Amino acid sequence: MTDTAGKKILLGVSGGIAAYKAAELVRRLGERNVEVHVVITRAGCGFITPATMQALSGNPVYTDMWDSRIRDNMAHIELTRDKDLVVVAPATADFLGKLAAGLADDLLSTLCLARDCPLVVTPAMNRQMWEHPATQRNVGRLRADGVEILGPASGDQACGEVGMGRMLEPTDIAEAVAARLGAKTLAGVRMLITAGPTFEAIDAVRGITNKSSGKMGYSIAQAALDAGAKVTLVSGPSALTPPAQAQRVDVTSAEDMFQAVKQRVEHADIFVSVAAVADYRPAKQSEQKIKKSNASLTIELVPTTDILAYVAGLPNPPFCVGFAAESEKLAEYAEAKRKRKKVPLLAANLAQQAIGAEENEIILFDDGGAHPLPRAAKEVVARQLVEHMAKLYKERRR
Repeated sequence: MTDTAGKKILLGVSGGIAAYKAAELVRRLGERNVEVHVVITRAGCGFITPATMQALSGNPVYTDMWDSRIRDNMAHIELTRDKDLVVVAPATADFLGKLAAGLADDLLSTLCLARDCPLVVTPAMNRQMWEHPATQRNVGRLRADGVEILGPASGDQACGEVGMGRMLEPTDIAEAVAARLGAKTLAGVRMLITAGPTFEAIDAVRGITNKSSGKMGYSIAQAALDAGAKVTLVSGPSALTPPAQAQRVDVTSAEDMFQAVKQRVEHADIFVSVAAVADYRPAKQSEQKIKKSNASLTIELVPTTDILAYVAGLPNPPFCVGFAAESEKLAEYAEAKRKRKKVPLLAANLAQQAIGAEENEIILFDDGGAHPLPRAAKEVVARQLVEHMAKLYKERRR
């Protein structure tokens, strides 16, 4: 368990039914010796009481911007000055909109603007609210502003519907917060990560690609940054916003990605090959759109460069971490791939359960054997992977 003794966070609770999970979150953080101070919005008080949160946290709970218990009545200033992190759980669609727009009309939204420490939000809302373009714009804006978004997950919702928007479970949030607050296990380490799909052009408008969203690679980038690493993220086409502190390099094809990695790998201590790189590309690309006809069309495909194999085969390679997405015989194929490419760590998952999804379930393969990581939000899995990676990297350096 990550050492977080003596750390202090401010937990903000906005007005959603998932507020009941905030009580369990306080308990889970307390088990890690994290000191929790709670601020609840007026709407949040309709779902959970200040008395409950005070009893669980052992600290006064604040709901009013004009609280006289704070000197000079400046609760929005004083409450975050000695905190290591602000966490808003749940973060409703309304609250995300406020943050994205820079609005400050109550204690929680005001202190989020006036804080000196990092901010993490855990969205919780109905699936249609989460999928609405306005919410997605707000989430993208927040990520660009350096706010970390944890979740949401997919599952049963209080409204009776099923889908994306469910708040992560308190144990997962507590683990992510602990990773944020814990020792910087990769301090100063230079990490090069590939993420997302590639697009291999057939003609001027068509191409070969896959369903990868880039979420796993982007989550690993954030987890590595939280562990103190300096991250360069080489990304194929993705709609996601990368972590603000990462250096992003945009590419399109497998060859583009290979050249970007080739130019930068010399300066990397760790290379993480997460991208779903196309294994084949068209031998010839038509400069113009191929016109449809009644005749059959045959496209010759040739192999793309194996980026992970190239990096692992360098005379003085960085510590290499590979990914394997299989549709069957996961353990057999993954371990064979690890040995064939001579990488110290390989993460494997079933493609049909992971690509394009918000959650993942992987098995880590190294010289010590197989280490399953249970299904969880990709942000949570990424932190567990980075923790395991950091341990192996340090052992190998010694």
